[in-house]
Amino acid sequence: MTAKQGNQSSDSGVPDNTGEVVDRRSGVDRRDISSPSQADLDRRRGPGRRRTDFLRAAEEGEMNQEQFMFLVAINAFKEANGRTFPTWTDVLEVVRKLGYRKTLPSELCLGDKVQDWTESPDAPSGV
Repeated sequence: MTAKQGNQSSDSGVPDNTGEVVDRRSGVDRRDISSPSQADLDRRRGPGRRRTDFLRAAEEGEMNQEQFMFLVAINAFKEANGRTFPTWTDVLEVVRKLGYRKTLPSELCLGDKVQDWTESPDAPSGV
């Protein structure tokens, strides 16, 4: 089987399988094939989508107090532990040690992947 046979597509130029590669020359935009399931996590901007003040200020180098404190805490963790790239578990540990707790229901739609919960504001960090 040749590579061309492996990428069989319908007359519309859309591949028969969702795992197939779309030939960009066909004029089909891969983003139109499957809608993102995590729309609230999608930070790509398009027509009519504006950055929030929170994102705009950080991207322009004007961090607020919360963002700066997080940055300093991550850098302190990296120096104390000799890590250039902390893992996500390390980042969660820093966030919990900064005093953040899950006190409100999630604003993200994560589907059935995880069960949401809340904890009291004075719960121990557990790390």
